[in-house]
Amino acid sequence: MTPFIAELIGTAVLITLGLSVVANVVLNHTKGNDSGLIVIALAWGIAVFVGVYISADVSGAHLNPAVTIGLAVAGKFSWNEVPLYILAQFMGAFIGSVLTWLTYKDHFSATENPGNILAVFSTGPAIRKHMNNFMTETIATFIFMLSILFIQKGDMKLGALDALPVALLVIGIGLSMGGPTGYSINPARDLGPRIIHSILPIPSKGSSDWAYSWVPVVGPVAGAVLAALLFRVL
Repeated sequence: MTPFIAELIGTAVLITLGLSVVANVVLNHTKGNDSGLIVIALAWGIAVFVGVYISADVSGAHLNPAVTIGLAVAGKFSWNEVPLYILAQFMGAFIGSVLTWLTYKDHFSATENPGNILAVFSTGPAIRKHMNNFMTETIATFIFMLSILFIQKGDMKLGALDALPVALLVIGIGLSMGGPTGYSINPARDLGPRIIHSILPIPSKGSSDWAYSWVPVVGPVAGAVLAALLFRVL
């Protein structure tokens, strides 16, 4: 595999598993309906583990534009490769979103609550105050990125053996900091599926909430950049 393909496949698997657990919890008539945040956080951690393990040896398993930008700011990744990685991550997110829709197509049709339908694809605030929501995403991603920089111990790639600590980190962030905004911490994870949500022919889907869409994109990038700058100082 090339790094581009590794990032695309890794992100597609990550997004498919991650969005699918949300679908299982929030859509009508699923086996996992209303099973809660712990189920979602655990499955997202497993999704990260699998995505990282698939792609780490080839691309370094960024799977997240904020991570790619953060590594570049920290001086551990070439800026020349940033656009290609981000393109692969968004393409993977598009693929994962469509695969989730195909898997839960009947349940999307059986769900009349547009908020629950959008929740499968994108994060949203529990209390809508955009600047506070932005601060939450920034802080969560700051912790995520700073932890990754220490996990990788100066190597440009995360490495397959680091899949487990990164997965545990995502579970921890979800359980501890996921309450206010649903913890995007990944622009491709939120914006990619939100674009697909706006396109797919889902009954009762409602708005894609573009007014909020900047928060889970700009917040994670800001958090990752701040973490990278602090890491360089340290």
